[in-house]
Amino acid sequence: MKSTNSKSKYTNEAFVPIKSITNGMIILDDNMKVSGVKIRPRNIFILEQEAQDIIISNLKNVYNMIDYEFWIIVADRPVDIHVYLSQLQLLYNSVTSQAKRKLITQDIQKANMFMNNNVVDTEYFLLFKHKDIDVIQKRIRNLINNFANAGLTTMQTSNDDLRMVLDNFLNGGQTTTFGTVMSDGY
Repeated sequence: MKSTNSKSKYTNEAFVPIKSITNGMIILDDNMKVSGVKIRPRNIFILEQEAQDIIISNLKNVYNMIDYEFWIIVADRPVDIHVYLSQLQLLYNSVTSQAKRKLITQDIQKANMFMNNNVVDTEYFLLFKHKDIDVIQKRIRNLINNFANAGLTTMQTSNDDLRMVLDNFLNGGQTTTFGTVMSDGY
């Protein structure tokens, strides 16, 4: 059996040419940088038909103004509501009214149901690659402004966003634990 050596010293797989993730960009082995914007979801279907049509038309204009290769990524991020559950428990402990305690208990049960059913937030990204940081920053500013004009809120991708996108595609949604020694209990 022939052994294959990884070309990248930053990943375990040769087919993943990633050096690092920094400043909201994935730095590839060839020094190309992948970055973009995270698009906050908006339910336009609760709006009047005319408002929906305007937003859709504006989105078409946004996408038609982009004159470079880009990817639209939809990724699921697990929802962590442990802090919310802790706050509910503290509230429950501080309330003496039985009616309020019953309502809080129902909220705790509902939150536990969400936790047990692996509830996720769906996040949307528009990503592109380029070598020049100035070009990247200009594209990001343009995307943020153009999406705002279309009625959507966007922000530059963070390092955590990009790691989550990679985890979704490379690890089936499982968070990577590089450097961690796992034991199977034997």
